[in-house]
Amino acid sequence: MIELSAEQQAIVEAPLTPLAVIACAGSGKTQTAVHRLVEMRRRLGAARGRIALLSFSNVAVDTFQKSYQKLAQELPAGVGRSRVDIDTLDGFITTNVLRSHAHRTMQSAHAAYLVTGSEPFLSGFTFRTENYPLPIADMQVGFRNGQPYFYYAYFEQLTELDTAYATGIVSRLGRMGAYTHNLGRYWCYQTLIAQPAILKALSRRYPHIVVDESQDIGSCHQAILEVLAAAGAQISLIGDPNQGIYAFAGADGSFLDSYHARPGVAAFALTRNYRSLPSILALANNVSRRNDTAERAVMPAPNGPYFVGYTKASLPQLIDAFRAEVGAAGLNVENSAVLCRGRPLANELAGLDAPAGQGLVKGFFAAAMQRDKRRDYLSAFKTVVSCVFALLQAVPNGLQSKLMQPALYPEMRQLRRRLWNFTRSHETGLPSSELIAAKQWHELLLARVKVLLADIEAQFGFAAVDNVGRKLARTGLPDAPLAIQNDLAAERGALVRVDTVHRAKGESLHAVMYVATKEHVQAMLAGVDSELGRIGYVAITRAKNLLWLAVPSNALKELSPALIAAGFAEAGRVPKALALKAVA
Repeated sequence: MIELSAEQQAIVEAPLTPLAVIACAGSGKTQTAVHRLVEMRRRLGAARGRIALLSFSNVAVDTFQKSYQKLAQELPAGVGRSRVDIDTLDGFITTNVLRSHAHRTMQSAHAAYLVTGSEPFLSGFTFRTENYPLPIADMQVGFRNGQPYFYYAYFEQLTELDTAYATGIVSRLGRMGAYTHNLGRYWCYQTLIAQPAILKALSRRYPHIVVDESQDIGSCHQAILEVLAAAGAQISLIGDPNQGIYAFAGADGSFLDSYHARPGVAAFALTRNYRSLPSILALANNVSRRNDTAERAVMPAPNGPYFVGYTKASLPQLIDAFRAEVGAAGLNVENSAVLCRGRPLANELAGLDAPAGQGLVKGFFAAAMQRDKRRDYLSAFKTVVSCVFALLQAVPNGLQSKLMQPALYPEMRQLRRRLWNFTRSHETGLPSSELIAAKQWHELLLARVKVLLADIEAQFGFAAVDNVGRKLARTGLPDAPLAIQNDLAAERGALVRVDTVHRAKGESLHAVMYVATKEHVQAMLAGVDSELGRIGYVAITRAKNLLWLAVPSNALKELSPALIAAGFAEAGRVPKALALKAVA
């Protein structure tokens, strides 16, 4: 897609007023938002106010930045092309509110800092419930009728906390200058309310704010945006309410869905899908009750949407069959995925069994599995950092958080690089999970961690704790490899990624297999009014060419008529492995 469609052009050329853009999956939201950003900057000319384009992932931010840098070269001199800030919504509030001003509202003697949840001092900040203590790092914050409330979310079950009790603990942590990701949003709101001069200055500095993926705006983010809008900032939202799958955080798409009804907000839509084949889009339309148009042409089988039965015991073989079909169809296995509703099943199917060992060894084990089995290097890095910091003495509060934000804390880059090298390297860092755990793997781990700790003390001044060997005892490790070496399926080609639907949201994948329960399938077929239904819709709309819905075998007879009526075909009823010379 090179030229903008009429729908996209209308959004780009709209007046500089708040917009509500409802966009279907695969509709080119990124391209539209960046072109809109360039046009806004062109019209503002030499005005000193900045425009903020915000999203919810670093991947999206990186894509926006690269696209804007390319398009902004066309802007004439003197229009302030650099007066644009592209960031995550949390990054925006951290830069402009939390790091500079929140400490006064928090009554802290020093600048506020983020905690990740693994810091030892946080053990003193737990919430007591009837059954067990809950860590403050897992606590959620929401807003109801303009007032904050605090709760824990476990799947669809919410446990709300006594507001006065929770506020007392949160305030005590705040006086230390510390905040979690969720509490950062809470303190941002409180800062803007308590310091009106900061709110006024921020709304003047950013007279226009565009939020991409706005269905992910939770009640805390909404409260912050509402305050900024009331102070004069023009807020535009773009996204797909049908992809609102973070209801536990108050992000169900309702803010975006109703935003167009507000005075002064102009409504627009993107209804052309550039990602999926017509048959997959037709299925998505049936599920979402939309009538979006497919840009791509029809392609022959085995492309399209299919359903297939499974039992728990047969899932590994089914994943093997899916991978083989993807490869035989000429699709990219590495750009395909098996998606699940929850992390426990995704971990099981990916071969990430319950970690062996005890204490910090168990943590290093988990990191090795994350790197070697899931290819999730970022999660492995974060796990390694937590384990290493637990082996250091007198680590300053907030240091671990600074390490995760190199753009904000460049002084941390050298230490971060050293820990990344340890995480990535099988040869000199975290040993391979294919080694015998109790002997080879543990021996190498202990030796290499000691070298790492010596390097950290020599270069950065942080000494190791006493008795590192006892803290890294091999208790509980098996006399077998942590991970079985590549099986027969892997030897035939690349392993297919196994992940959650939530992690894949926003991606465009050549092929998807969605492993669903009977309840998941029924919710998906019922539409997008429930979160389970929206999760099914997101899984469907990730697929460009091939979609498999894995259905429990004991529910096939009952569900087959409805699946066929929705647009699925039954796997096995079509010719196999028809090669594709080109993949759109």
